[in-house]
Amino acid sequence: MTAILKKRKRARKGPLNTQPTITDVLLGIVMLFVIVVTLYPFLNVLAVSLNDATDTARGGLHIFPRAFTLQNYKEIFSSNNNLLLAFRNSVLRTIIGTICATFCCAVLAYVLSRKHFVFRKPLTIMLMLTMYVSGGLIPSYLLIRNLGLINNFAVYIIPGLISAFNVIVIRSFIEGLPDALEESARIDGASDFTIFIKIIMPLCMPVLATIALFVAVGQWNSWFDTYLYARSNTNLTTLQYELMKIMDNSSSISANDVSSMNQTASLIPRTTPESIKMAITIIATVPILIVYPFLQKYFVTGLTLGAVKS
Repeated sequence: MTAILKKRKRARKGPLNTQPTITDVLLGIVMLFVIVVTLYPFLNVLAVSLNDATDTARGGLHIFPRAFTLQNYKEIFSSNNNLLLAFRNSVLRTIIGTICATFCCAVLAYVLSRKHFVFRKPLTIMLMLTMYVSGGLIPSYLLIRNLGLINNFAVYIIPGLISAFNVIVIRSFIEGLPDALEESARIDGASDFTIFIKIIMPLCMPVLATIALFVAVGQWNSWFDTYLYARSNTNLTTLQYELMKIMDNSSSISANDVSSMNQTASLIPRTTPESIKMAITIIATVPILIVYPFLQKYFVTGLTLGAVKS
């Protein structure tokens, strides 16, 4: 009897081979290649931003700086006195805009997910059309001006409250939730608002976190709306807009201006447009990279849970 049990035990252990197969090795090589391809550009940009501009011009710089210096970052912060104000405005517009846009998209998605809503299909079609047809730059500017949003902080919030793509993603997620949850709540006397706040919203946290990440990245990286609607008000400037101006100014410096710029202690002797661009890229990217790991699990889950309905 003992011998039979030992044979069965060995038979069970047989298929569970822990040795890596050729497929595992190939997958590991492919994933390593993907990691290298993904990380190398960012590490190269970081190395250039931390390297001496004159040494960078020699070329051959990869992922480690040869001549470490913080001069590129010093030049950025010393050449513009509005960066701290711009950083504050960018943080405020990102936080307020993300919260408001995510909530508004969730409310509209909940309404459009209700099968008994009479105007569900017409509103869905109208929403879908906005993904393919836009009013254009001039009509949009005239609308913003007529709404009194020029040189107003609300111009960063109101125009981006609703996104058709975000609404559709949230609606798909809500439609995947069991109908019994809403039915049981209605039996207990809950209203639509109560159902949305106390039942739907908590269950939608994965997809809401995903949408919040989308909106936050868009708000943080946006500079064109500042250029169009708020550039005459320095109190409403944003970090991306100020960095764009610095990069544009550094790129406009030509070789013919070197002699005159040396007399005014410009960027030429110590930095180059390429080094400034790389430093600006790091400044604009790092805050989002810090936030992203905390939302990564929701980012993956939120886009897949509502994709398949049983």
